[in-house]
Amino acid sequence: MTGTTADQPAPFAGPPTQPPTAAEAVTHTLLNCLLREVCGPERQTAVIDGQLLLRLPRLGVLLRVALRRTSLLGAHRFTGPVTEQRDDGWYEVGWRRLAEHTHAELTLRTGTRNEEFLAQVTASHRGVSAALDAAARGTARAAPPGDRLACYLASEQSLALGHRFHPTPKSHSGDPAAWTAYAPAAGVSFPLRLLAVRAHLVAEEAAEPGATAALDRLAAAPPGYRILPAHPWQYEHLRTALRPLLERGDVLDLGTGHRRFTPTASVRTLYDGDTFLKFSLNVRITNCLRKNAFYELSGAVALTRILAPALADLAARFPGAAVLREPAYRSLRAVDAAGRTDTALLEGLGVIVREGLAARLRPGVTPLLAASVADEYPTGPGHVSRLGPAADPAAALAWWRAYLSLLVPPVLAAYFDHGLVLEPHLQNVVVGVGDDGHPAQILFRDLEGTKLLPEHHAEALAALPPDVARPMTYDAGHGWDRVVYCLLVNHVAEVLAALADLHPHSEAALWSQVRHTIRQYADEHGCPPRLRALLAGVPLPAKANLLTRWERSADRDAGYVRLPSPLAEDLLSTVRAPAPARVDRSPR
Repeated sequence: MTGTTADQPAPFAGPPTQPPTAAEAVTHTLLNCLLREVCGPERQTAVIDGQLLLRLPRLGVLLRVALRRTSLLGAHRFTGPVTEQRDDGWYEVGWRRLAEHTHAELTLRTGTRNEEFLAQVTASHRGVSAALDAAARGTARAAPPGDRLACYLASEQSLALGHRFHPTPKSHSGDPAAWTAYAPAAGVSFPLRLLAVRAHLVAEEAAEPGATAALDRLAAAPPGYRILPAHPWQYEHLRTALRPLLERGDVLDLGTGHRRFTPTASVRTLYDGDTFLKFSLNVRITNCLRKNAFYELSGAVALTRILAPALADLAARFPGAAVLREPAYRSLRAVDAAGRTDTALLEGLGVIVREGLAARLRPGVTPLLAASVADEYPTGPGHVSRLGPAADPAAALAWWRAYLSLLVPPVLAAYFDHGLVLEPHLQNVVVGVGDDGHPAQILFRDLEGTKLLPEHHAEALAALPPDVARPMTYDAGHGWDRVVYCLLVNHVAEVLAALADLHPHSEAALWSQVRHTIRQYADEHGCPPRLRALLAGVPLPAKANLLTRWERSADRDAGYVRLPSPLAEDLLSTVRAPAPARVDRSPR
């Protein structure tokens, strides 16, 4: 390996037209995490002559990468290889070496080692490689013009790179061949495995009559049995545990169904065009095993009941926004000789019924996954560059104004008026656009991340079993951090970044519009103290995905780092379009 200086592109060259290699993607993602959670908070960064310098403070390693565009939030766009300084020059750092540097830095920082970390980064590289290979082979789902459902499904399956501020996106513990058969990035769809369970062994709850009809219509059950669908991959995981029940006839294997389901971005949530079914998967994806715990099964139905008045109020006040309910679950409650419930089967076969898009989507609106709209690389049909804002900065600002007016007010009203913590991160929001690509509707989904503030819902929570009620709550401070992180840092900032890639000199104006939208809501609702602080420019909470992964903490217990806010009025009023980056040709 020889010393190199990274080639520097033309300043503000606009969004790339091709995705990076898997090696570049993994390297840039690790660098994003180091910048946000390690080097940035310790003031070990600098932008000089179009390049970002980061020093790993305890390891003493100096890293450098060329910038395609800087960001007011510090979420810069990188291009080309990452290099490290050595005695005789700058040398390219591959993804493995950067992962090793990260491991060494965090070991020194925490005084503990994480023996899983390097293997998970390797798994991430493998997952990103597979997704990029599928896209290159053309196996990813295509979207025929005018087919709204196909366009939506293509947006769900277009995320080849995953979360750019997570250290191990696309990592998983499953067999690579099985992953290819069931992963969204492969553009697949498949039938479910259908089981028939004796009626007295069925565990289920429903928030309303008919809520389980989506399960019952999958096949005709023999007399005395009920239909229980299983994800085919999960069925293989549980086949041995099911054998005694199959041999006794308590469970019948009906084979594969006739309806095909498509995996959405979350992998385990499948859609047939009518209903979403959220299955358990005994596969570790990024941080955790993707299993529906019992409290999550029961909690989804309980939340659907509890939230009915709040969601009706929000729908009336904000007709451009809606929440997809989860009105039922079904599973198998098998018991052993001592009468104990087999938790592995109860949770492993648990399936949550979620409303389909048609229940809430307006006519003539095309749904798109928000993460696809905001993708750094325009890999799917829903990317913002294909929706109208590409024309000029004025068009982008008008599009952005409409987008924010749909997204921001209902999230704030849910928190302040109803003690409801929505989790509107990019993978939990579906954006509806009209035929002109203009934002027309916002749909929030996945009640697993939706929480209640106890002081607003004490009576409803007291009526639930404690092990179901407890995971459904956040205290007010934790809940506000979650709202601000998901809404502004994870979602708004990333869509804004995609717009700024199209029109780099408009970034300050785009953030000014965010501020204006929050200010307008605050002025109309008494400007509660938390909003007043947000508008005053208090640092924004960003979920510490790298440190959480290192500590092997549950997502619920994730900590936050604080980012300098672009919402401070004095900053936005004084920011000017940055001068073109000067290419540094000095010797290294």
